[in-house]
Amino acid sequence: MTAQLNGILAAVVTPFTPEGEVDRAGIAAQVEHILGGGIHGLVPGGSTGEFTTLTLDERKAANRAYVEAAAGRAPVYAGTGALSTTETVELSRDAEAAGADGVMIVPPFYDAPGFEELIAHYGAVSEAIGIPIMYYNIPDATGVELTAEQLGELGRRTGVTCYKDTGGDNVKFNKVLVEQAEHIQALNGWDTLTFQSMALGATAGVWGAASILPRQCADLYEAVGVQGDLARGRELWKTLAPVCEFLESHTYAAAIKAGLRLVGVNPGSMRGPFRDLGEEHLDEFRTLLAAAGAEVTA
Repeated sequence: MTAQLNGILAAVVTPFTPEGEVDRAGIAAQVEHILGGGIHGLVPGGSTGEFTTLTLDERKAANRAYVEAAAGRAPVYAGTGALSTTETVELSRDAEAAGADGVMIVPPFYDAPGFEELIAHYGAVSEAIGIPIMYYNIPDATGVELTAEQLGELGRRTGVTCYKDTGGDNVKFNKVLVEQAEHIQALNGWDTLTFQSMALGATAGVWGAASILPRQCADLYEAVGVQGDLARGRELWKTLAPVCEFLESHTYAAAIKAGLRLVGVNPGSMRGPFRDLGEEHLDEFRTLLAAAGAEVTA
């Protein structure tokens, strides 16, 4: 393992125009909002980015637009996971050519591959590109559940340098931090476990709430992850935790897009079959965001 990430990387949305097309200007606005708030990196093209609803060309275009808008100011790890190795390689090569700093790859998620099949899959991508790979661990969606030891082995045998944990198993996460850090870097990707992961010693995380509340999320990382000030971190977490709980209680990307609209950064609507967050939930969300220090404009 060579690459090490530090800080909070925002899991970002894919903005759409009213006509339903990928909105490059909307992507630029997202980037300015997030990086302007002090967040340390971007992860487009993941679950928050509605990647399963995009065509191959749209996925390439959205990843490229995020890289272009970031303009080297922060690392961009582009989501490039697909159902086949061939398509995953194609997306990953395109992201590298666009200037992405790394790629995030979810395992094929229809027929769950076995461990040696995963090694072959990630190994093929490793041979095709020269940038780091983030393994996207989301077993509820993929049916793939690796042990801490297997995650370490994945890091040893392929170009995977880190993994985003959206599995919610804090015991396993700690086991990777303690026993496998030489082989793979553990990044929390479960919003409500953000404080715990940093307190355990994780040096980076991928966090959807950082797209809505970048300054507050960056402040939490500075307090806990950099200064080790748990008392200050607890005070910040008191208002961020309810936001995270809200996000995890709804269709995640829809809730993130709703939050962005509420803070004045329009991401457009969801793409079918998914729907925007219902109006009946917005007053509660406004209250939570305002309590966390957001300037709610909608």
